Amino acid sequence: MKTNIQKLEIFFQSMWLDYLALNPDADKIFKLFNPQDNVKNDHIALRTFGLPGIRVEDIAQPLVELGYVEMQSYHFKKKNLRAKHYAHPTMPLIFISELIVESFSIATQSLIKQLVSQIDLSKVSNSDFLYSGRHWNLSTTAYNQLLQESEYAAWVAAFGYRPNHFTVSINDLTQFDGIVAVNDFIKANGFRLNASGGEIKGNADAFLEQSSTMANRIKVEFCDGHLTIPSCFYEFAFRHPLSNGELFKGFVASSADKIFESTNNLVSNENNLERRRPRAA
Repeated sequence: MKTNIQKLEIFFQSMWLDYLALNPDADKIFKLFNPQDNVKNDHIALRTFGLPGIRVEDIAQPLVELGYVEMQSYHFKKKNLRAKHYAHPTMPLIFISELIVESFSIATQSLIKQLVSQIDLSKVSNSDFLYSGRHWNLSTTAYNQLLQESEYAAWVAAFGYRPNHFTVSINDLTQFDGIVAVNDFIKANGFRLNASGGEIKGNADAFLEQSSTMANRIKVEFCDGHLTIPSCFYEFAFRHPLSNGELFKGFVASSADKIFESTNNLVSNENNLERRRPRAA
């Protein structure tokens, strides 16, 4: 009989393997760090639609049953998102956000509800649901329709349930003295950082500094063709001590708002579509 810790270890390892399939750059970066360093994961982030049965609290429930505790809520007004983070005594933090579906046009609401109606909600109670991928049929037209109103909505529609990013804990690295050194190292090795709001999000006064790569662009299959679109990114976090000497263990909404933009589709998809041709008779 596996303990809750063993179940969580399996969960994180499964999530990591699923994540690397979408973000091969993360594996390349991970291997660049000093082999003597124990590269630790600060947190993972998950995304969902804010509809009954798959809200933040719904998909977090299996983790709560394994020992995670809800800690803090966040609201991102411009992006129409709400979020919560969850903590465990020995495991990485988990940040879960959801799209406030009712904030969008009737057409977009209808499309999202049609996608979500294809989910077997009985599966949400299993922790492996969080790396189970897409549960609906999706066309390139539907993807681009969502992209016009919300990059976040388009990402969830394209990739479904899987980690949006993992995060290197800079505090646990021995070869770097802070986030600037890490950023320089990442760029020197040919990887592009998210510069929205500056490469470093946050500061010592906020007790948290973050940076991230721009998401890998990968070919994704839709029911009527393929698109090459942003998938997942790798984040780096440096936490500062509070007055009691303990490291800050929360998140900063203004910084997270800019981190979300690591998956922005900066290049038009128009020329990336590869329509399937009918087979010759």
